[in-house]
Amino acid sequence: GDQYGFETLSSIISETHPGGGPGLHVHDTEEAHVLLQGSAQYQIGDKTFTVQAPYGAKVPAGVPHTFINVGTEPFNLVAVFATKHPNTTRLGPNPLVPAWESQHGTPPCSAAK
Repeated sequence: GDQYGFETLSSIISETHPGGGPGLHVHDTEEAHVLLQGSAQYQIGDKTFTVQAPYGAKVPAGVPHTFINVGTEPFNLVAVFATKHPNTTRLGPNPLVPAWESQHGTPPCSAAK
């Protein structure tokens, strides 16, 4: 956020390929996701659900979460944080990937990162 002059927020714009998504992680602040196109499966805390764009998701502070692109095309997702320096703690690999791989095969290594 502060790289662009923001005092109280930051954002990430991602391009996520089919079968791709971040590892399970947690932030010290709440996070808003805006899925612009495509299909995503989320795990937020103990809830797992699939959505179609356009979609907005709330990720509370301190709650483990991740997502995976379950569509057939890359999608763009915007994440917004209520701080200019969100802290991220990685908790492990993306737990949604094994089910995706069992249906579709192994994604290209760039998609799984």
